[in-house]
Amino acid sequence: MSEFSAFFSQNAVLEQTEEFVVSERFRDPNGQPIPWKLRTISESENEEIRKAATQMVRGKGGQRIPETKPEVYLAKVAAASVVYPDLKNAELQKSYGVIGAEDLLKKMLLAGEYAALVRKVETMNGFDRDINELVEEVKN
Repeated sequence: MSEFSAFFSQNAVLEQTEEFVVSERFRDPNGQPIPWKLRTISESENEEIRKAATQMVRGKGGQRIPETKPEVYLAKVAAASVVYPDLKNAELQKSYGVIGAEDLLKKMLLAGEYAALVRKVETMNGFDRDINELVEEVKN
């Protein structure tokens, strides 16, 4: 296979999955923490999520400008990345008294657990590098 053919869709790894223990509080019958299954998202999925987290607000002179709410965006990216447990499961949502995957995550997890999940999802999707690091790398 030539190097160029590695870029064809049938040869590319499109989605990666990883197991990650988000919380020690969810245990199997043997008392072991149950790992969650996480997946990467494509840029087209990311665009849809960003649009869903963006609203129009009034700017200077009454002009309407788009504004992305970071907390909404991160919740949607995290929820889209969780394969297991099934956050769309109606029974699971009902058990926490919420409707929607993003609200379920926020209700299920402690603040630090939620932050750890978001960090892991960001890392898996390539958002783990600081823009300043990238600028320095390009300079060298």
